[in-house]
Amino acid sequence: MIFYHTAYVKNMLGLCPDEDIKKAESLSPYCVFPNRPEDIGVLSFACSSGAETPRALYYLGCILYDRRRYGDAIECWEKSGSLDPEFPTVFRNLAVGYYNKRHDAEAAEAALEKAFRLDPSDARVLLELDQLRRKRGWQPEKRLAFLEQHRDTVFMRDDLTAEYCRLLNLAGRYGDSLSILEGRHFHPWEGGEGKITSQYMYSLKGLAAAAIDRGDAGEAAGLLEKALRFPENLGEGKLEGEKDNDIYYLLGISEMRTGDSDAAAEHLKRAAAGEEEPSSALYYNDQSADMIFYEGLAQAVLGNAGAARARFNKLISYGEKHYFDEVKMDYFAVSLPDLQLFDDDLSRLNRIHCEYLMGLGYLGLGDTGKAEMYLRSVLESDPAHQGAAVHSAMIGSTLVSVQV
Repeated sequence: MIFYHTAYVKNMLGLCPDEDIKKAESLSPYCVFPNRPEDIGVLSFACSSGAETPRALYYLGCILYDRRRYGDAIECWEKSGSLDPEFPTVFRNLAVGYYNKRHDAEAAEAALEKAFRLDPSDARVLLELDQLRRKRGWQPEKRLAFLEQHRDTVFMRDDLTAEYCRLLNLAGRYGDSLSILEGRHFHPWEGGEGKITSQYMYSLKGLAAAAIDRGDAGEAAGLLEKALRFPENLGEGKLEGEKDNDIYYLLGISEMRTGDSDAAAEHLKRAAAGEEEPSSALYYNDQSADMIFYEGLAQAVLGNAGAARARFNKLISYGEKHYFDEVKMDYFAVSLPDLQLFDDDLSRLNRIHCEYLMGLGYLGLGDTGKAEMYLRSVLESDPAHQGAAVHSAMIGSTLVSVQV
């Protein structure tokens, strides 16, 4: 930026600015973020100087986008990309502009794919490309196959590794996911709360459910006990007040099948306790609807059919009541559950959440037809919805076949 400003001053003095512009263009763009109002005039001068200035156009696009001049910013980036089609970051930025401001998801994906082809070692771009493909409805197995082609890049970032483990769990490869999670030291990051630990629990619960299905309740109990405590390498502890209703329910079922009725009763009582009112799932520390579902299952196994029905009906009622809510982001929103580079329709996400709640409610009540209908609708809207995938697979399972 010093050289661009020097060129601007030289031009005002009647001196030749070409060498300074050329020098500025030749320097690395890494961590260059023009941010002062006067930079706009200086960069605009460089872009109109007659020299080829793909970098100045890129920088100008960045500051104009920051100033909410989105159309002008996209135009600058497009010109920059045409002058230097080998610079990946300009295409990454174009993807953001195309998706968030022009609402052109196809153009955004094409731009981001080009950015990653130009630099397949850029783990940030790989993460963003994967998340954009999720928003565009790519099937989890297709996303997983692509990430598997770039495993070395995946493992450069904790958040991308977490998403890779999520896709492994969705594919039923719980052991592969657990092996990665147990063998890596993760670091906390803003917005990452619950991402690593949730996949750790999904891996163990998936392995435990498989053990229960094949009659090895003892192995299942050991896996579930493990899920109650997070190892230090995950970089995060349990939330204050976390109930783990799902884990205690599965533990109770495991103990019942080993014949330890006292231990089973103790675990089921813990599974049956907790909040009974559903809520939104906008932030990671909002109570999961799954916990109310497992409270209901535990109440049913304990013989409290009325309490069980009450919980399942509350899930359905919440979904029906709030399905058409118009949801807006709170100004102080933190710890959102997903990467927020690309805009999303929060009202659409709310409708998906409501359908999920209704699917759980009907699954608990034994109405498998409606449960399948709602959970399938969730997966059509979001093929990577982990809760819907897990509980769709449980339809007809002995884990949920209790009378209410």
